[in-house]
Amino acid sequence: MKLLDNREKLLSYVNKFNIGDFFENNMLENMELHLFSKGEQLFRSCEKIHYFYFMVEGKAKVYTTLKNGKSLLLRFYKPLQLLGDVEFLNYDYTNCNVEAISNVICIGMQLDFLRKEASRDVKFLQFICKNLSWKLANSSYWSSVNLLYPLENRLASYILAITNNDEDYTIPLSEIETHKLTDMAELLGTSYRHLNRTLNNLCLKGIIKKHRNSIVIVDKRKLKELARDLYE
Repeated sequence: MKLLDNREKLLSYVNKFNIGDFFENNMLENMELHLFSKGEQLFRSCEKIHYFYFMVEGKAKVYTTLKNGKSLLLRFYKPLQLLGDVEFLNYDYTNCNVEAISNVICIGMQLDFLRKEASRDVKFLQFICKNLSWKLANSSYWSSVNLLYPLENRLASYILAITNNDEDYTIPLSEIETHKLTDMAELLGTSYRHLNRTLNNLCLKGIIKKHRNSIVIVDKRKLKELARDLYE
């Protein structure tokens, strides 16, 4: 994590997302701008956290690590998203992993300070409760996606989620390294063999192609039709 000393940029994010409206008092002096590089962990499961975050730029994936050591993808986060809301109310240790899949910028507030200053802030508590109720309402949906949707749909959604948002459908749009297909299979709750078969089926349909050690999107429109925004 890198601390960004850029007051003007911090103010632009606060104004863009109306973050000041979430508090009864002015908290601007206690906000910091943090940059997480692609592949960096914002939170690690079962580790103590020290910051509450407003995620204001980039994209991150959220996954849980099970007792057998395997991981399962839950969903992807994009702005505006809260990180540390459960921990603010209950405890300091996280139960999920949050990993940046692009450069991610967050507005951070020290958790101890926030508990001290905002634990009786009605506006902030209402905001937290609204966000938690949204997460609770959607948690059953995310579980259903992993249980009920075919791997082809979930894989398409995963590929789209970790690539850019270029809308040009006519050329190969993005490359995804394939040297860690085992990790991808684990996140999607399937076997390496089943994942490889599904990738080959998408290749036969002309939706993607394999090139050396990468997957290249050939037809993003068809990929989006399969994806159905399952993890968004």
